[in-house]
Amino acid sequence: DLASRIPAEPDADNLYEAFVGWAADRGLALYPAQTEALLELVTGSHVILSTPTGSGKSLVAMAAHFVALAQGRRTFYTAPIKALVSEKFFDLVAAFGPQNVGMMTGDSSVNPGAPILCCTAEILANIALRTGEGIAETPGHVDDPAVPGDDAVGQVVMDEFHYYSDPQRGWAWQVPLLELPRTQFLLMSATLGDVSFFVEDLERRTGRPVADVTNAERPVPLTFSYVIEPLHEVVEDLVHTRRSPVYLVHFTQAAAVERAQSLMSSTLASREQRDAIATELGSFRFGTGFGKTLSRLLRHGVGVHHAGMLPRYRRVVERLTQQGLLTVVCGTDTLGVGINVPIRTVVLTSLVKYDGVRMRHLSAREFHQVAGRAGRAGYDTLGEVVVMAPDHVIENRKALAKAGDDVRKQRKIVRKKAPEGAVNWTDKTFERLRDAPPEPLTSSFAVTHAMVLNVLARPVGDPVEAMTRLLTDNHEPESARGRHVRQ
Repeated sequence: DLASRIPAEPDADNLYEAFVGWAADRGLALYPAQTEALLELVTGSHVILSTPTGSGKSLVAMAAHFVALAQGRRTFYTAPIKALVSEKFFDLVAAFGPQNVGMMTGDSSVNPGAPILCCTAEILANIALRTGEGIAETPGHVDDPAVPGDDAVGQVVMDEFHYYSDPQRGWAWQVPLLELPRTQFLLMSATLGDVSFFVEDLERRTGRPVADVTNAERPVPLTFSYVIEPLHEVVEDLVHTRRSPVYLVHFTQAAAVERAQSLMSSTLASREQRDAIATELGSFRFGTGFGKTLSRLLRHGVGVHHAGMLPRYRRVVERLTQQGLLTVVCGTDTLGVGINVPIRTVVLTSLVKYDGVRMRHLSAREFHQVAGRAGRAGYDTLGEVVVMAPDHVIENRKALAKAGDDVRKQRKIVRKKAPEGAVNWTDKTFERLRDAPPEPLTSSFAVTHAMVLNVLARPVGDPVEAMTRLLTDNHEPESARGRHVRQ
């Protein structure tokens, strides 16, 4: 494993050579952006890695953990969803050995004292709030996740860093940047926009240089199209013209399952594929309820993937897709959050989502995040992104086609409209999102009771002074800082 490649003298040159050698043994040649990021990491710089999906950010993260482990620093990997934390945990166990890797998600804790820890962003944020500067009072308290040991947070790899702008959860991506001035950061996302603010802010707070690694060429180019055909026809065409696996993106879990069931009447997998799926499933145990539904769908060649599924169900869908046995997967936009499922074509069934407050159009960042999952490096020479027109537009087009050239029939058609109060989208919405760069990240700092209690629980220092600094020296505009202080 990679841990056995740690050189006796872990200086920058030896670490660089050791990691590149390990990658070469696995048949991996580093892209220029990966090489640049690795050189910055071994020399101690922070790295902001904003390169397209499929350009190898995961390998740079692996390199970061390797460097920290070799230098005796504790390294944390954070992600926004438990499914991604779990996936990275298994990847890192395979690379570094189970004794070196732990996981904490709030639901479960595995080997929490390990030198490499995978966790959700909130777990790390709470550790940062309770320890301050990432240093615990008593060295060696590795069994207490709140006090993970001396020099507790030596390095942080933040995946999907665009969540920094998330209105509900963005605080958890900001707090470590504010509270861990001794920590080396690797911030990664395909859709960061302008990051000059973060470069300047990190340099000011930590005194370390910051490398902004951007503008790498996407290894698998994308094509975009807007389609006004019935969805089942589009899917069948994609499958039968060898443009699968196809991922159908929905913005609710119920819609994803409903769509999968509606595809049971289409022939999406050959007899050989269905037999191979049955063999691969073998004695896999599906529970009652949704388990039975999923079993039936998978044996037909259709997968379902969303954050509300049991982890073992998600993993079996991912495994079957990776083996090329599932031609279609219906899921939510969680696939845009870095989960390793090989996808040839992404089909967006809508350009509208509910954000917890209202229905709205996708942002350019959300659109590109999901679209970027299309095209598999090493498998595809092209990835496709297909955006469906609204249902009423597709039905009107179908009715017009049925009327043909008969003017009287055309006049009789009662054109359907978008449902009352619904947010509509058109081909112009699609073109605007396709051509727009990701929006600049904006601060979503928030003060909560838990934040105050975590800071008050610090083992060393003056917690009131620490709270004052946290409220008055964050990434918020001046007016918002005053509001947080009053709260």
